Amino acid sequence: MSQVSRRSSSPGPSKVPAALATLARLYAEWSAKPGALPDPEQALSHPEGHAGPCADMRVPTLLAAYTKGLYPDAQTWWAPAERMVSFPENVYVSKAVWRQLQMRAFAVTFDEDFAGVIRACAQTRREGPGSAPVDSELTESFMALNEAGHAHSVEVWDRSGRLAGGLYGLAIGRAFFTEKMFSRARDAANVGFVTLSCHLQHWGFALNDGKRMSGQLSQLGFMLVPRFAFNGLLSKAAHEPGRDGKWSVDDTLDAARWNPKVPGTGRATPGAPPRPDDFTLSS
Repeated sequence: MSQVSRRSSSPGPSKVPAALATLARLYAEWSAKPGALPDPEQALSHPEGHAGPCADMRVPTLLAAYTKGLYPDAQTWWAPAERMVSFPENVYVSKAVWRQLQMRAFAVTFDEDFAGVIRACAQTRREGPGSAPVDSELTESFMALNEAGHAHSVEVWDRSGRLAGGLYGLAIGRAFFTEKMFSRARDAANVGFVTLSCHLQHWGFALNDGKRMSGQLSQLGFMLVPRFAFNGLLSKAAHEPGRDGKWSVDDTLDAARWNPKVPGTGRATPGAPPRPDDFTLSS
């Protein structure tokens, strides 16, 4: 308990000037170098995960940063000491989400309304230090990443054709980075996440990064991974052949039949007639 108390307490007076001095040094080193990226292993403890200022949000810089284990938020590069990571075989499908999948309560698409998803997500706030609503510059950067075939959206539609939930993120090699999620109907975003995870497993993706701890991510099976271990996994996954370009849902896959712990499951039955409760956006 004493260790927990010491870690969770505010930094002492002697630590604050040192942290400020380090921040000043970081800003002096990086602010004048467009495209330069800090070392994630040198990220600060106060503020936790602060790696340096972020002044360049161009597509090549963002791809290089994510590959290195950095991500932008509030004009800052972040590299938390622990990352929330989902491995395809450890995805947790709750009974509620499983029922929604069985009932075909929603239709799921990929990359059909990236702008709509990112706008909806911009109204939400990620838990933890260094979190802020999506700003306009970051939105524009991810729109550019989407146009370049690197960023992708998952749309979850209700039976009236309304966007009920979704998420968006970035794919580099065999690594996916979930940026934000939103729900306007219960479990809508989780249905989208499970559908995406089913595809990622079949496509050979190694991991899905959720950045920082949050209750929602924990409920989906994300787990904390130390930064050095995450960067080791990422260095391999990000350099594997990826899936650039627009994504679409694979009609041969069915998340309602997917068991994350059993590779090869999640295949739609060949030649099976549509179920009575199946629906599409045009129905």
